[in-house]
Amino acid sequence: MLHPRRRRTFDRLRALDDVSFEVAEGEAFGIVGRNGSGKSTLLKCLAGIYRADAGEIWLRGRVAPFIELGVGFNPDLTARDNVLINGIMLGLTPAAARARYDAVIEFAELEDFVDLKLKNYSSGMQVRLAFAVMVQVEADLLLIDEVLAVGDAAFQQKCHETLTRMRSEGRTVLLITHDMDAIERFCDRAMLLDRGRLAAIGAPGDVADRYTRLNFADGMPPGVESGRAGDGSAAFVDAWFEDEAGERVGILEQGRPASFHAVVEVRKPLGDPVFTLRLDDGRGVGVFETSSAHLGQRTGSFTTGERLQVAVRFEALLAPGRYLATPSLSHSESAGTPIDVRRNYTSMVIQGAAMGSGLVGLPHDLELRRAGSEAPLAGAGE
Repeated sequence: MLHPRRRRTFDRLRALDDVSFEVAEGEAFGIVGRNGSGKSTLLKCLAGIYRADAGEIWLRGRVAPFIELGVGFNPDLTARDNVLINGIMLGLTPAAARARYDAVIEFAELEDFVDLKLKNYSSGMQVRLAFAVMVQVEADLLLIDEVLAVGDAAFQQKCHETLTRMRSEGRTVLLITHDMDAIERFCDRAMLLDRGRLAAIGAPGDVADRYTRLNFADGMPPGVESGRAGDGSAAFVDAWFEDEAGERVGILEQGRPASFHAVVEVRKPLGDPVFTLRLDDGRGVGVFETSSAHLGQRTGSFTTGERLQVAVRFEALLAPGRYLATPSLSHSESAGTPIDVRRNYTSMVIQGAAMGSGLVGLPHDLELRRAGSEAPLAGAGE
C-alpha cells in the first residue's frame, strides 16, 4: 500500500514434488538424500505435522514419529509427570501410560532422577527419556529421522537393539539417515530423494551407491589439506586417485584395483629421497601406510627443475567411506628430515556393499561343518 509501484518477486520452493511410493507391512524402508532434499518434510507430512497441499497419504495402524524427541515435554514438570503426559499425547490411555511408567524409567536408566524437574536434566537424559516413552507406545509404524545418532555410545547401541527387535516383531519402519552402512544392513528397500523429487528406489545397496555418486558428482570438495611441513627442497604439485581404467576419479569401487598418483617438483638437488603415503579414515585413524624405504626401493638422484612421478597401486579393500591421503617426501639422511609433507592433501571415497563391518573388506569364504564330519554343510561358503 505504501509503495504500489515497487515490484515484488519471490521464488517458489517445492520441498516435495511428485513423490510416490508404497511400503509394505513389516518392511524396513530407508530414505536417503542430501541436506535439503525433502526427507524430514516427507516424514512430517506422514506424521501429520505438516499438511501436504496436493496428493494423498494413507497410513494403517498406530504411528510413532521419532522425529524430534522430547517435543511436548514441560521443563517445569518432573520426569514422572512428563512420561504420563507424553504417553497420552502419543495415543496411550491414562491407565496404560501409568502402567508402563516403570518400564519407561527402567529403559531410560533414570531411576534416581524421577522427581527431578526436566529443566535440570542434561540433554542426553532428556533424549533417553523421550526415546523410552516412544518405545512403550508399541506403534505399528515407526517414523525415524536420524534421532538414533544422539546420546552416548551405550544408549545408541541400546536403541539399535530395540529397533532391531521391533522390526523382528513385524513393525513397519521408515528410517532417514546419512549412514549408508545402516541402510544396507537394516533396510529391505530404500529411496533416494534429490531436491524434492524421487531420484531412485530399490535395493539398499543400489540406492546407497546412487547417493554416494550424487554427493561427489562434482569431485572431491576443495580445502581438504589440513597442514604442510618440510624444508622446501621439493614440493608436491599434484596428487590424485585413479580407478582400474586409469581414469582420475574421486570414487573407487570396493574390491577393485586402484592407484594413488603424485607429482613432485624438485627445487634443490636431492639424493635418494624417501616417499611415504599414509591413508587415514574420517576420524584420523591410520588405515594404511607404505614407503619406498620400507620396500627397499632407492629413488635415485634429482637435479633442480626435474619432476618425480609417484604411483602406488593397490586393491581397494577398505570399507566404504571417505579416506584422506597424506603424501610425504623426506631426506634419506639427516634422520629423515622432512622435505614436503602434505597432510590430507587429497581424498577419495570407497563405495560398495560391505560384507560385515570393520576397517577392510577382506576377500574370504566361510565353511560350516558338523562336528566329526569332513563334508561341509550344504550351501556353506557360497
